[in-house]
Amino acid sequence: MGLGRIARWCAALALGFTSLTTAQAADGDFNSAFDAALGTQARTPMVAQVRVQSPFDATIARIADGSAGRIGVYAVDLASGREVSVLGDQRFPMASTSKIAIAATFMEGVERGRFTLTSEFPLMVPVASKRFSSAKAPVVPGKYYKAVDLIEMMITRSNNQATDALLAAVGGTSVVNDWARRNGIANFNLTRDIATLVRDDGEIDPARTVDIRDSATPEAMVRLLTGLYQGKFLAESSRKVILGAMGRCRTGTHRMRAMLPDDARVAHKTGTLSNTASDIGIINTPDGRAIAVAIYVTGQGSREARDAKIASIARALYDGYQAQPARAYASASY
Repeated sequence: MGLGRIARWCAALALGFTSLTTAQAADGDFNSAFDAALGTQARTPMVAQVRVQSPFDATIARIADGSAGRIGVYAVDLASGREVSVLGDQRFPMASTSKIAIAATFMEGVERGRFTLTSEFPLMVPVASKRFSSAKAPVVPGKYYKAVDLIEMMITRSNNQATDALLAAVGGTSVVNDWARRNGIANFNLTRDIATLVRDDGEIDPARTVDIRDSATPEAMVRLLTGLYQGKFLAESSRKVILGAMGRCRTGTHRMRAMLPDDARVAHKTGTLSNTASDIGIINTPDGRAIAVAIYVTGQGSREARDAKIASIARALYDGYQAQPARAYASASY
């Protein structure tokens, strides 16, 4: 069997086509099965991005079964560089996981003297409007808060009004995109504020269609997490503000944290929109490992099922990396 056919067969396994025989994995039958599940438009990037290299990779690919909706996973052990990817370079809705990049952009402004953590900004409170009635959902200024409190609200409780306050302060989505580009984070595209994103949610089903607006790849988000954790983007003081808030995150109790051992520390940020759920973060293990993880789940039939997928994948990643040979791991506090 040729290498190309093996790659397609592995991709089929990862997408839930476990009943396909080797013969059925040939070009015509595989493509027909793929198109029936997810559509021709999505086929090419999905086939290309399932990399099954070991039993560990195969386990993640099996759990990230895409037959009930697209699932993207990217993870890396920050000491060894060992990566795991399932559709890692395919776009998924960022939802509230984009708030990490917004916080990082703001903290760069603090470091450059534009703001301080005690600078005050008003919440951006949405005004009722019909879906798609305007390019930008109307908002009005609300109560003023210190920037450090807005960051806490934005990350620990995923407060959308606090997010739009800081997004307005930095200068909008284009400034955040520029921050990502300057820091080498490709395949990241923020186009709307949260008020507009939430108001117009549900226009496109992310389980079947790739929408590049307000999207990123799981790999891009792991690059964001890695650079933040390792101090590549921001000063130590700024890094501690963001990672500290991520460590206090109160949302997503049934997602990444749900099945991990009690002694595993998680600094993370969740995202939720119509038919999609996500969780990205750093898992610190008791033996000093740091694992950057981005999991994006669409479809699956219910929010509870999406949460369960994230929890299962996170646990499988944790166990898989723990089974790797022991070595010295660089640790960091937050």
